[in-house]
Amino acid sequence: MKHTTFYFFVLMAFCFASCAQGTKVNQNSKQAIAIDTVPADLSKYKTATFAAGCFWHEEALFKSIKGVATAVSGYAGGTAKNPTYEDVETGNTGHSESVMVYYDSSKISYPTLLKVYFESMEDPTQINGQGPDEGTQYRSLIFYDNPVEKAYADQMITQMNKTGKYRQPIAVQVVPFAKFWKAEDYHQNYVKEHPENPYVQNVSIRDVRKYQEAHPDMIKPGYKL
Repeated sequence: MKHTTFYFFVLMAFCFASCAQGTKVNQNSKQAIAIDTVPADLSKYKTATFAAGCFWHEEALFKSIKGVATAVSGYAGGTAKNPTYEDVETGNTGHSESVMVYYDSSKISYPTLLKVYFESMEDPTQINGQGPDEGTQYRSLIFYDNPVEKAYADQMITQMNKTGKYRQPIAVQVVPFAKFWKAEDYHQNYVKEHPENPYVQNVSIRDVRKYQEAHPDMIKPGYKL
């Protein structure tokens, strides 16, 4: 993930502190990560695609939500075909780190997924980024599949702008879904597989836990980071 210079030093300090504690910290962190069970057949589920900064914690968050079968990290919003992580990180492909959410519409609605998306964001007014992740590849996007989804997203943004809670207008872009490119295998389940990573510990897990603690009724039983 791309970080500002200041945040880089914060993460390095955190990394040294974690290393000094030995492997015990890493083992405890791994025990705190829930095991994901992905259905063998995802064809019966609907999909919703979102982008909001690093896809690592977006994937981990949506996987913990009731009614969500799974979430996949990938790239969307650009024109480059078969993009790699290295390609996208240049900021020249037009793609943004994204997640495709597979959900059971009988258990959770699209508007509810939108609420999860917005309520978990660090700053919906931030342009081209979220928190320490900066650049067009981290811009916030809602990819709609039909006019109904677009209407829901537009309405929610309008309501958020009218609350007076934000000093700047909501920067999330609502765009038509075109193509989702699944990210490399090593990016999938990254938070679960790499809880010892300084960025995961200091940003990803923090952000996911913040939402989970604020909305415990939305989280799958026993699923906590």
